[in-house]
Amino acid sequence: MKFLSNYLKGIAIGSGAILPGISSGVFCVIFGIYEKLLDSILNFFDDIKKNTKFLFPILLGIGFGVILVGNLLNYFFYQFPIQTKSMFIGLILGTLPALFKEVNTKQVTKSLSWIFFFLAFLLGIFCIFLENTLSTPTLSENIHFFYLVLCGFFMSIGIVVPGVSSTIILMLLGIYPIYLSSVSNLYLPILIPIFIGAVLGSFFFMKLTKFLLDHFYVPTFYAIIGFTIGSIFVLFPPFSSFLDIFIGILSCILRIRYWFFVRK
Repeated sequence: MKFLSNYLKGIAIGSGAILPGISSGVFCVIFGIYEKLLDSILNFFDDIKKNTKFLFPILLGIGFGVILVGNLLNYFFYQFPIQTKSMFIGLILGTLPALFKEVNTKQVTKSLSWIFFFLAFLLGIFCIFLENTLSTPTLSENIHFFYLVLCGFFMSIGIVVPGVSSTIILMLLGIYPIYLSSVSNLYLPILIPIFIGAVLGSFFFMKLTKFLLDHFYVPTFYAIIGFTIGSIFVLFPPFSSFLDIFIGILSCILRIRYWFFVRK
């Protein structure tokens, strides 16, 4: 039963590497396994048997989630862009209670932490203007191997850090449509260098995140929340009907209700 539970959690975490605006790290926080996951990976050789038992179903689910959601999203993202983005915004807003709940468990002064919140929020807003200046290449274009490795390296920030979307990073780097199409078609010339960069970046940012959480927990989490809210505006679609607004609100309500259900 524990294997199945971790496997399903892995599918959700894997979907965070595909869905625009959704962070894999946020799912880890919601499921209550974020710090345990970091410890199991960074200290894997301290107890190989125990860590393998914990990590294997999660990693298996992540792989399945990436492939499954990648194919489904490739259809919905282009056939129903406004409705799909509306749903994603609702899902992001719905994850905020989990983040605030996590940071409010620490009884420390938070006044300085709000500075980090607003700085991260402004960075998210800045991403809007940056995204609009970037061109979007296609699979037919020749993309340098090392640039894809670099994209994978920075993409790992969204895999490791709660509240930071890896897909938003890929959008800013101008390769998200390529990444999505490559996942759907298992196009290895694109996926292999991105995977190499993601693995290297994951270990680096895990070490960095672990250090920040150990020494500056509250400011780090406030920055995560600020970036999460700011990144919403990167996805913000031009609502054309009441249905689009309704989908976003419904997604937010369902996510909040789901969070309370999981925490119970």
